Amino acid sequence: MKIIVPMAGRGSRLRPHTLTVPKPLIPVAGKPIVHRLVSDIAKVLGEPIDEIAFILGDPAFFGDDVVESLTALAEELGAKASIYRQDQPLGTGHAIMCAKDSLSGPAVVAYADTLIRADFNLDKDADSVIWVKQVDQPEAYGVVKLNDEKEIVELVEKPKEFVSDLAVIGIYYFKDIAVLKNELQHVLDNNIINGGEYQINDGIKRMMADGKTFVTGQVEEWMDCGNKNVTVETNTRMLGFLEKDGEKLISDDVVLESATIIPPCRIGKGVTIKNGSVGPNVSIGDDCNIEDSDIKNSLIQNQTVIKNANLDNAMIGNHVYYDGKYTTISIGDYSTLE
Repeated sequence: MKIIVPMAGRGSRLRPHTLTVPKPLIPVAGKPIVHRLVSDIAKVLGEPIDEIAFILGDPAFFGDDVVESLTALAEELGAKASIYRQDQPLGTGHAIMCAKDSLSGPAVVAYADTLIRADFNLDKDADSVIWVKQVDQPEAYGVVKLNDEKEIVELVEKPKEFVSDLAVIGIYYFKDIAVLKNELQHVLDNNIINGGEYQINDGIKRMMADGKTFVTGQVEEWMDCGNKNVTVETNTRMLGFLEKDGEKLISDDVVLESATIIPPCRIGKGVTIKNGSVGPNVSIGDDCNIEDSDIKNSLIQNQTVIKNANLDNAMIGNHVYYDGKYTTISIGDYSTLE
């Protein structure tokens, strides 16, 4: 089994946090988004992963440190890491085809901007499985249309009239991804463009027209990391799941001085908290100092100093110095506010 991970986008909706760090490497509940996503997919598949192919963007932004991090992730799962580059943002179908040398055999394609919680058996008799989640406002999503046999017969983007309430979440299984590769090559060769880009859906629709069987795989939870507010919400939800799973969330060397931790919280190594409270639903990275502050429902990265703050629904990057009165804030890396 292979996992194909397109992650070349710059994550503009999550700025300023993605000005210095690619969005898939932003930590949520103490682990980078792409690390958590790939590990959870591997757990769901329940079988050895031979190769993980990552499609990255500009080497000036997705540099050697990113490659090293992703290589280590693949090796942790017993897989080979393959690194490809998408030099131009030409769409989901184009991104996948940048990894054409890895497109053979059974594979999962997963876009690295969401997190999932799932526990099900993969239907390997189908030609493809498309992961979906039931949603309240299907008109805001791409959805699947099913026939009486519960097979997917159509993909509909943001339907104005009700088609179904099963939204596509951006994770797919292909019994032989070489079939998708051939169809996407046709899309590229014939310049089939939707929304100004080459889309994976156009390859999938060609597979459907050729009689390939598509079924749904449903996830229990689907958590977005598209912008600051939903990323903080995802952090909250993930902390709840990890606490329920019994995962150790607070490092042994955390120093508390006249301070309280209200779980669930994830607190990294070398953190000092003086005179205040942290939690619930707070993630703090390594080597941070928190002083005279109360923080809840927030996400703070590494080597940051927070003083005299009352934070709620805040997201603060790495190497930040913040001393102020504002409550709901979003501050990128290497910022100073005092």
